[in-house]
Amino acid sequence: MAKGTGTPGEHPTLRARPLRENEYAAWHRAFTDSYARDIAEHGGTDPELARRKAEADMARLLTDGIATPDHTILVLEAGGERVGLLWVGPRLVDGVRVLFIWDVEIDAAFRGRGHGRGAMLLAEEVAREQGLDRIELNVFGGNAVARSLYRSLGYVERAVSMGKDLGGPDTAR
Repeated sequence: MAKGTGTPGEHPTLRARPLRENEYAAWHRAFTDSYARDIAEHGGTDPELARRKAEADMARLLTDGIATPDHTILVLEAGGERVGLLWVGPRLVDGVRVLFIWDVEIDAAFRGRGHGRGAMLLAEEVAREQGLDRIELNVFGGNAVARSLYRSLGYVERAVSMGKDLGGPDTAR
């Protein structure tokens, strides 16, 4: 969590705490790896290019690491166990400052228990605390479970990018 911001309150299923300094390097590495895989798999990008994009995006977004102003990285816990993570920060969308959900991840063993919904409600709290009245996020097309959750919470798809690989030499990976 960025310095100078408060931790959002608790929800019935979740407790949120700031990511600790000693947890940051492992999280950063794991997130960058996962992001690069998603870019390659869902974005149809060469794995090496996806890796470079992921690393460049992380360097651009978290300029001061865990202390990057206005970025909040929360570890989500339930019953004393880590169940996931939420990373939010500012972004300009059509000239308007919004709270952007850079990552929301519920650990596989804890999915299907309402923690994703709780994480999204925590994001709403963070937005209100920062005086923002809009939240935006991106979700890869193959993530039907997340898309369904977001729709159930009132999120509306703004754009959908589609493509079709025809199996030619330009699409081989």
